[in-house]
Amino acid sequence: MPTAKTKETKLTQRVIKKYPNRRLYDTDSSSYITLAEVKQLVMNNEQFVVRDAKTGEDLTRNILLQIILEEESNGIPMFTAPVLASVIRFYGHAMQGFMGGYLEKNIQSLMDVQNKLGDPSKALTPEGWSQFMALQSPALQGMLSSNLEQSKNMFAQMQDQMQKHTDQMLGSLGLKP
Repeated sequence: MPTAKTKETKLTQRVIKKYPNRRLYDTDSSSYITLAEVKQLVMNNEQFVVRDAKTGEDLTRNILLQIILEEESNGIPMFTAPVLASVIRFYGHAMQGFMGGYLEKNIQSLMDVQNKLGDPSKALTPEGWSQFMALQSPALQGMLSSNLEQSKNMFAQMQDQMQKHTDQMLGSLGLKP
């Protein structure tokens, strides 16, 4: 039977402290952990936050970006140079605020497809996934194509909304678009 402490632990977020010596301390296990172990927390869908040990500043995004950088440096990169250049171009652009949500929804859509396919698809390597998809029925390929088409349409709608808002704002300032 779960104790009050067990229930409390499940309700609170796991805290990892980052010290100036770049070491990560897991307050749940009361031990130092590696970046690989933080990656495993992500893979296990465990909720956590990384905080600077001195200031308490949230460093979670920095640590996740560091994990992505290491993954991109090893093996088969997920992001091509043109994709990374495109992402960089969105910084400072009017649509920067929308881009995060857009990417998040599309990644969630791909995760939904993966969940529909079941556990076997999760164990596939990138090459295995390509072979798996090549052997799949047109219905499955259509489902993925449909997700991509929805993504494209959502992005076009987002652009239209931004244009309308910009036109309205410029019109209210007496400037014609």
